[in-house]
Amino acid sequence: MFYYLLKYVLLGPLLRLVFRPRIEGLEHVPSSGAAIVAGNHLSFSDHFLMPAVLKRRITFLAKAEYFTGPGLKGRLTAFFFHSAGQIPVDRSGKEAGQAAIREGLGVLSKGELLGIYPEGTRSHDGRLYKGKVGVAVMALKAGVPVVPCAMIGTFEAQPPGRKIPRIRPVVIRFGEPLEFSRYAGMENEKAVLRAVTDEIMYAILSLSEQEYVDQYAADVKAAEAERRTAEERRRGPRMPLR
Repeated sequence: MFYYLLKYVLLGPLLRLVFRPRIEGLEHVPSSGAAIVAGNHLSFSDHFLMPAVLKRRITFLAKAEYFTGPGLKGRLTAFFFHSAGQIPVDRSGKEAGQAAIREGLGVLSKGELLGIYPEGTRSHDGRLYKGKVGVAVMALKAGVPVVPCAMIGTFEAQPPGRKIPRIRPVVIRFGEPLEFSRYAGMENEKAVLRAVTDEIMYAILSLSEQEYVDQYAADVKAAEAERRTAEERRRGPRMPLR
């Protein structure tokens, strides 16, 4: 009930006022039955904008950090995400990917919509990064279509690090469902999983018209963080101003 209260009373109207979203291709989202909606991930606002415009309820796999924050703010954030039907996924450790797949398949087994960001994390620079194969595993194991989705303008409205979004219009564009029945029973084949994932990412790219980077976003972020740390070490400690 809290999900629909957020959607129609508390948060949905506010999001429509701030972002004035233009929705394209909504007819491509199945009106019933299990399906995966796979999108690019540019902003914290993406979590709320897509559910606000979809007619059906959608469940996202959200990072566990949203549910484990300290203090009153952390508890309120956890309550908000739990009440909105989002599922925490621990992204650390060897079992992280398998845990996410199990949770996602549980949603799909109920005939529901599952939202996923194949990049695995928000883009830090507005570009589209290489997709992880978990989306392909779930699509093949569950035998469900994948609807590509592009969020356009949310990076400019609320880039990483910005708490309050700028008031500006965005576009949410859905593409035709992709179906992969031709690969049934091949969810353990690495080459197949890579091919399916790349097809999904190409569909998202065609909708979003972003610049594509054939590397994982998390790896690029880590490399840039290391580079910044090395540069700071070379510069040495800053002398205090007198």
